[in-house]
Amino acid sequence: MIDTPYVPHLFGEAVQEKLKSRFGWLTAGVASSIPWPQDDVWVLYDNHEYVLRGTNGGEDKRPPCISTPCAQGEVDAATTRVYLFASVLGWFKGGHVDVTGYVSGSRPVLYGSRDTFTTTLDGGKYFNCNYMPIINDDRIRKALAFLREGRRLRYVHEPYSFLSFFKVVESQFSSKERIAWIHDNLDQLDGDARKRVAELRAQGLDVGKHLYDSGRCAVAHASLDGVIVDPDIPADRRRIADDLDVMAGLASRYLKVEAGVPDDIELYKSRDRTLPWHVLLPARTLEALQAGGTLRYMSALGQLQENRVSVRLWPHDAPECMRKMRLAAEGYSPGVVMFLVVNDRETVFLRFAMDFANGRVHTMLEDGGVTDQFGEVIEEDIEHYTRYFHSVVGNALVELCIDGLDPVSCEILIPVNIIPQAPEKMVALALEQFRKGKGGSAANSEQQQHAE
Repeated sequence: MIDTPYVPHLFGEAVQEKLKSRFGWLTAGVASSIPWPQDDVWVLYDNHEYVLRGTNGGEDKRPPCISTPCAQGEVDAATTRVYLFASVLGWFKGGHVDVTGYVSGSRPVLYGSRDTFTTTLDGGKYFNCNYMPIINDDRIRKALAFLREGRRLRYVHEPYSFLSFFKVVESQFSSKERIAWIHDNLDQLDGDARKRVAELRAQGLDVGKHLYDSGRCAVAHASLDGVIVDPDIPADRRRIADDLDVMAGLASRYLKVEAGVPDDIELYKSRDRTLPWHVLLPARTLEALQAGGTLRYMSALGQLQENRVSVRLWPHDAPECMRKMRLAAEGYSPGVVMFLVVNDRETVFLRFAMDFANGRVHTMLEDGGVTDQFGEVIEEDIEHYTRYFHSVVGNALVELCIDGLDPVSCEILIPVNIIPQAPEKMVALALEQFRKGKGGSAANSEQQQHAE
């Protein structure tokens, strides 16, 4: 099982502080097909720091690059780390990130060439590569490296792209095992790759042998009488281009199915969001919930009951009124525990449903709010709850944080019969109403009225 741990991200001034905090950096220019951040992003991946240097966007766009700490005499080690990081990042985000060159020095200078072939797209405000898989198996590392080359070369040099994709499979098996694996997996391909397999079979060809003889060997060798890919013959180029879909499909299938390296989409479907809190539950309780059972006693929740949780909008820190809130179970259904989260002044309350059976956590947005039961509501309560409410309606990512554990991420809310409003606009309106004396309890109904 490949580990997919939480990957901390930093943005804005925090990134600049990281870049200034030490001497000794290596910066690698990259060619990329994935959406690249416009602003610098710091991530901690596999206990190493990487800074994706932003492109700035617009007409003044600069080439993408990656900076990482590099002590004197460790350039090769740092470069190898960047290559692996680039391989995983490209695979995870469904494209490629390939190193084009690098420079090292005391400061993290920018590096890149505008002439480097790249299809870089400017990404959103908050670039997210959380839960990228950690690669400890050297064979899988090599497969990812060959895939990185194949994807980058696909629209630059199709024959060499084919060869790189073939190496993904060739590097993992003996000759006989490779032949058997390709034969067993051709029927598992889809899309254009599946169509091409059908076309080759209709010609009476053994597809696996064809890929090896007319593809791999024809690209790698230029024997006197053997089959080659002649750079000047359009038919040869078309043949390789048509077969490229099949080889790319096989390479991706090996990594995803055989090696078990998830990409962002697969991980989104399969990752158990409740996992960080499993250690707080008694083993019997966790087993019962995952099997769809219903609890009868709150004491069955062990350390999870009456714990403290901070609620934040990723990637920001939790505001004071949502920091170390009291966590208490208040309801159960098959496989699910409903939690009430309240701050110490009992002015802000939120609710969440933890679906242990399906590994999902849901914000129960309609059941939260601000209450002035004890006359202690302050402007910050109104401000931060309003921002929370309208940000969640606008698809913001909510994280629940217990000290010492990785954050638990909630499902993105898909609003129904609600017209999302700009959070900061609604914050200003809510504060205006609060200052006019409508109070904290009215604030929640006012906010929801504006959202509908």
